[in-house]
Amino acid sequence: MKVRIAAGASDEEASAIAAALAEHVGDTIEVYVGADDEPMATHEHETEPTSGSGADGRRGPTVPADGGDADAELGPTEREALLREEIADILEGGPEKYRDQLPEEGKLFVRDRLDLWFGGENDEFLFEDGKFAAFDDWHPRGMNTGPDDDDRLPADGLITGAATFEGRDVHFMANDYTVKRGSMAAKGVEKFLRMQQRALKSGNPVFYLMDSSGGRIDQQTGFFANREGIGKYYYNHSMLSGRVPQICVLYGPCIAGAAYTPVFADFTIMVEGMSAMAIASPRMVRMVTGEDISMQDLGGPAVHARESGSADLIARDEEHARELVAQLITYLPDNADEKPPQQEPIGPAKSSEGIDAVVPQHPNKGYDMTDVIERLVDEGSYFELRPDYGPEIVTAYARIDGRPIGIVANQPANRAGAIFPDAAEKAAEFIWKSDAFNVPLLYLCDTPGFMAGSQVEKEGILEQGKKMIYATSAATVPQQTVVVRKAYGAGIYAMGGPAYDPESVIGLPSGEIGIMGPEAAINAVYARKLAAIDDPEERERTERELREEYREDIDIHRMASEVVIDEIVPPSALRDELAARFDFYADVETSLPDKKHGTIL
Repeated sequence: MKVRIAAGASDEEASAIAAALAEHVGDTIEVYVGADDEPMATHEHETEPTSGSGADGRRGPTVPADGGDADAELGPTEREALLREEIADILEGGPEKYRDQLPEEGKLFVRDRLDLWFGGENDEFLFEDGKFAAFDDWHPRGMNTGPDDDDRLPADGLITGAATFEGRDVHFMANDYTVKRGSMAAKGVEKFLRMQQRALKSGNPVFYLMDSSGGRIDQQTGFFANREGIGKYYYNHSMLSGRVPQICVLYGPCIAGAAYTPVFADFTIMVEGMSAMAIASPRMVRMVTGEDISMQDLGGPAVHARESGSADLIARDEEHARELVAQLITYLPDNADEKPPQQEPIGPAKSSEGIDAVVPQHPNKGYDMTDVIERLVDEGSYFELRPDYGPEIVTAYARIDGRPIGIVANQPANRAGAIFPDAAEKAAEFIWKSDAFNVPLLYLCDTPGFMAGSQVEKEGILEQGKKMIYATSAATVPQQTVVVRKAYGAGIYAMGGPAYDPESVIGLPSGEIGIMGPEAAINAVYARKLAAIDDPEERERTERELREEYREDIDIHRMASEVVIDEIVPPSALRDELAARFDFYADVETSLPDKKHGTIL
């Protein structure tokens, strides 16, 4: 039997293959390397004649004495051996010289990355689709390219398939940066689209492990503008949006079309010192605008975590990125038809007894809202998203008594908790995503309201505030609102106030609800009256009395007396109160008006 293997094999490798196949198939094997006309190695199969042997000493068909299956002696043939060899070559990825560069960039080879993600105790790499994509373009059967040939296109540079991750079934895609810098071409695009379309049918989450330089410009025919081309990525992203969680991790510079997948994803994680995304490369920016800028300054993690808000989290390295996703997915269901998974209840990291002492009585004194949150939620469950973007509002997942919740909380430690445009945008998107995946919402309100001024008007405070109020209004998941301290102006609207039909509005004894704070109100209503008082001491006394009268009007007790809120709760009992209410309203049904959709994005 003649066997042909890849060019470049050594004598030892050829001899080993010949010996193994001779023993396996029971025949003499001649191994030819590449296009050679003469065999590099020959191995004759040696057998001992038996009652089942033919005249030439080779084993012939033998019928087992017990009448068993004669095929029991059969095994893989040369055909399967060649297929396994081809698969092994594909698994090596792109040119070896590019793979050798990966450690210098601090990144893993893509198949090692997949082993990191799906090789753990609760994980399993189930299967891959399209391993042979573009095979005939670079690997004519029996005559493959060398390990450093730039024309190598294993899997067309994109791996897709299914796996279990932390016990959950998921679809995945992963760019191979050693193949044309992870660029996208026709066969890889086809695989990407199939993976998305199958996710729509299966209802399982999708992981995008991105490391792509964008479309393969020199091969754009057949995938760029086609009906089933790269543009269909974003159509499918839109169809998947709100149906299944889409989670993206960036491992390198994702440019142009590739950069839209992370921004379409529900959650995006960038890796420090490695990731970047931008609509165009620095070279293209320089050509179009004349601006000379580095990739990191153009679209690195700092830019998207703090300025654009396109990155939810920044990971320290590849292992940390996986850890973040493993934690994130514990708060999310597989799809919009399911509820988030619950866990065993755990007590808070800090005692609830300290909540009242954490919240200052004076409405203008700052404090860190996370000190309150840590006394409400299960220990170790607090998971903040986009912490550096719009920090005047905290958006985080956590658990109370084992139940996942989404937290939207004003942060008095940052600019008094006033709502700025980017904070409103962040909150709106978080509320929208949480509602899509059936995560109940907890609003912790302590805000002087929306920020005023010419700069925030230019930045769209009205537009972004509108989106936050719309998201709050349209959410159908169970919602609880706590007036922790001040709830002034339209802040009470955006933060799930009584008019927005939450399941409960609870006040702490430090709470106030009013059109504005006492100082602003007195200035607005009594400025002329106070200015007419000549005696400074009398003016100060009158102003103090007016301020105290006003505070009585907006005090939480007045709001409870007039049934504006549902209950005033002792701060130390707030965690238990919220746990009971979230449990009671877990199956609440909220309907929306019959319409196609709202007009506010």
